[in-house]
Amino acid sequence: MKTSTLAKLRNYVLTASSWLFNTPERSLDQAYDAALMIKAIEDEHFQGNRISVRSDGFSSNVSSYFQAELRKYLNIARFRLTEFKASRLFVDLSNQTTNGFKSTNNSPEQLAYEARDKAAIILEKLRFIDEVLARYSPQRPAPIPQAPPTTSLVPVAPTLPTRVENPNNTNEWVRSSTVPAPATKVDKASEGPNIVPRSILRTFIRLRRDLDPKSEAEVVENFRNTKARTIISIRFILLVILIPLLTQQVTKNFFIGPVVDRFRDHKSAEIFLNPDMEEEAFIDLQKFEERLKFKSLIGTAPRLTGEDIETQVKERAVELAREYSDRSANAIKNVFADLLSLIAFACVITASKREIAVVKAFMDEVVYGLSDSAKAFIIILFTDIFVGFHSPHGWEVILGGVSRHLGLPENHDFIFLFIATFPVILDTVFKYWIFRYLNRISPSAVATYRNMNE
Repeated sequence: MKTSTLAKLRNYVLTASSWLFNTPERSLDQAYDAALMIKAIEDEHFQGNRISVRSDGFSSNVSSYFQAELRKYLNIARFRLTEFKASRLFVDLSNQTTNGFKSTNNSPEQLAYEARDKAAIILEKLRFIDEVLARYSPQRPAPIPQAPPTTSLVPVAPTLPTRVENPNNTNEWVRSSTVPAPATKVDKASEGPNIVPRSILRTFIRLRRDLDPKSEAEVVENFRNTKARTIISIRFILLVILIPLLTQQVTKNFFIGPVVDRFRDHKSAEIFLNPDMEEEAFIDLQKFEERLKFKSLIGTAPRLTGEDIETQVKERAVELAREYSDRSANAIKNVFADLLSLIAFACVITASKREIAVVKAFMDEVVYGLSDSAKAFIIILFTDIFVGFHSPHGWEVILGGVSRHLGLPENHDFIFLFIATFPVILDTVFKYWIFRYLNRISPSAVATYRNMNE
């Protein structure tokens, strides 16, 4: 019993220490993701400029949404950056202790290389976060000489000087709810250390902001905006799925179906639209005749004469003709109904540009909120399904089903050519996206993906 208690206590201590030692990296990643969301909104809707309510083309509701999003991500970035700096004080003092819990077989050269690589990534993330936050500071400091060119995780355009807005104007640049600190000079090596660490001062500023009566209203506003964005996104996704499906079914059963049945005479119309349907009907009829003879020979059915067998085969042939004639008519209906459903889908997309922007922001927030392991798992799952080793069988089934749905013959040459080219192109697109996009917004997710893939 004592051993079990000690083991549980040791597990709790290890879990707590692991959480504490991972706090700097976790806080920096969350601040970096928040800065990336701000940069994504700037690039997507403001041509790379600061998020401003004075931009033309946005209604008051959309402008309010962008203001709330900016305040939310600025608060997250600043708070997590403060948490990163404060936690580094404790973690740095415990580096020697934490190393005792880990065992590795890597060589010293490999460990030194990994340490340098990790330090470079941290510096690039901090530089990017500072550049994003500097654009929304109430009083912007003098421009700092640009550092030598490095391999940046995210290419950031240089910030252009902007004029000071009127503080009494309600349409001012969106500000953060954080109380701005007075402007300070750039630290120099000759200046003495501060009496009180800056992290403690920032903690007091954060506490003062939390105790501010206006903070509750801002939290409620952010919650309402998030709720409205979620409702709009889910509603739009449901409309994109349901409207084409309902259009296809309604037009097929109530408009196109009666027209096709009226102008297509079952007696004079072609029974089979393609040779595959004809061959399938002949095979079915042949199996029916052989089944009758087999049952008659083994005695499980009354013994039939040649005329009886011919009569039943004739009845079966009439049933098959009616069945395949209906399938041919159904394929013709599917062609026109699918075209109308595509038109309905295009109309929904064209008329919902604002909703698409909201859905994009919603999906970005959901994806960025996933852990690196979850991102890597989703990427591996989709790549294995669509471009993996067993994907050709799935593509063959899909293409065959589409051919039968539209009444087209299954062209095996086209299917094999499609399987030999399209998954390769799709795999190239996946790799290019990982290299150009995911490697910039989440380097740790790419590293996790490579480790899981190996």
